[in-house]
Amino acid sequence: MGRITKNKKLALEKIEKGKFYTLKEASGLVKEITFTKFDASVDIDVRLGVDPRKANQMVRGVVTLPHGTGKEVRVLALVTPDKEQEAKDAGADYVGLDDYVDKIKGGWTDVDVIITMPPVMGKVGALGRILGPRGLMPNPKSGTVTMDIGKAVAEVKAGKIDFKVDKFGIVHTSIGKVSFENEKLVENATEFVNTLIKLKPSAAKGTYVKSIYQSSTMSPGVQIEPKSVSEK
Repeated sequence: MGRITKNKKLALEKIEKGKFYTLKEASGLVKEITFTKFDASVDIDVRLGVDPRKANQMVRGVVTLPHGTGKEVRVLALVTPDKEQEAKDAGADYVGLDDYVDKIKGGWTDVDVIITMPPVMGKVGALGRILGPRGLMPNPKSGTVTMDIGKAVAEVKAGKIDFKVDKFGIVHTSIGKVSFENEKLVENATEFVNTLIKLKPSAAKGTYVKSIYQSSTMSPGVQIEPKSVSEK
């Protein structure tokens, strides 16, 4: 077993073993036990009582965090010439079509979100093998395939994120930065978890939200009492 660093030891000492913290307590504690020199991301992991292997228990959706993620999201808009200005005005970092399609075929994927429109999905679909494994493939369900390009770009820039349960039944996402005020982390986490609850599949039986953990990029996880999420 590797040696525990001084900071990790300090962090573990502050977490009471076996205790379930309220969302507010956990958010404050995560800030307290993060010792990174950079502004670390604050993440949340929610284990759901679903079987992702069954199509009727898949949980996937989008949520706009009230205070954003604190991360600068790089957006590529793959659009026709008549939509280019709309994308630029909304804040897209890269705008174009054929030139970027060729660039992606060459291995370039230095973006966080790709937004496109139905008429050009034929060209974008051909990039599936490259974009799919990186989670960059546009999807109508997440609002990244739309004719309302300006709105889609603006929403992503403002903090809209999409999420999907993994094969272990866990949904993981970033809800802000350690530099965020505690209340903002609480409000972002509450919005995210409440969105998950609204998406509960009718086929899911038993306890739906099994566990919630909050952590930062380099910190241990802090277990949250699920009922406290709606309390703010």
